[in-house]
Formats: sequence, C-alpha cells, structure tokens
Amino acid sequence: MKQTLRLEELFMLALGIFFFQQLDYSWWWFIALFLAPDIGMIGYAWNTRVGAITYNIFHHKGIAIAVYLLGFFTQVQALQMAGAILFAHASFDRMLGYGLKYGNSFKNTHLGAIGKEE
Repeated sequence: MKQTLRLEELFMLALGIFFFQQLDYSWWWFIALFLAPDIGMIGYAWNTRVGAITYNIFHHKGIAIAVYLLGFFTQVQALQMAGAILFAHASFDRMLGYGLKYGNSFKNTHLGAIGKEE
C-alpha cells in the first residue's frame, strides 16, 4: 500500500509541475523556491506543537490548492506559482514519507512514524 501511495504522490508532484509550467515564469523560480515551504519547520524552535502547526500550514494541500485558485480567479500569477509550488512540495515530501505532523513529535505524522522500518 505504501508504494501505491508514493506513486499517487509522484503523480500529484507531476500535476504541481504541470500547473507551474502553465505560468509565465522561468524554471529557475520553481527550482529556487521548491524547498521554501520547509520554512514552516521554524516553529520547532519554539516547541513541537507550534512546529507542527507552522509545518502543516506550509504542507497542507488544501491550502496550496486554495492559494492557486485564489491566484487563478484574481489573475495573480504569483499566487498561482506559490500554490503550484506548495502543492508540488507537499506531494514530494509525502512521496518520501513526510506527512502532516502531530504536535507531540516531528517524527509522528499522519502517514506513520518517520524512520519506521517497513
């Protein structure tokens, strides 16, 4: 089942790349900003609860889709780019097994424990 979920996330990563490709931005923007959503980990400097909240905000696909759609309907390509990158990054992370975080530990995610043997 984990392989099926990883394959699904790979296709969603490709979808995020496709939506970015539809915009009038150079590819270097995608490459330069692809890891930017990991800024959400800064909340872990306070504690695991705050860290989980900030991490999840930057890695929630629903938020990514909302940002993209807001940009689409307002015709603001910068928002579309942000939404596409957020979506692609979240898919990439989940493909690697990094899910949304619970407040008790960085390693405790909705996909299971990070680093757990299969």
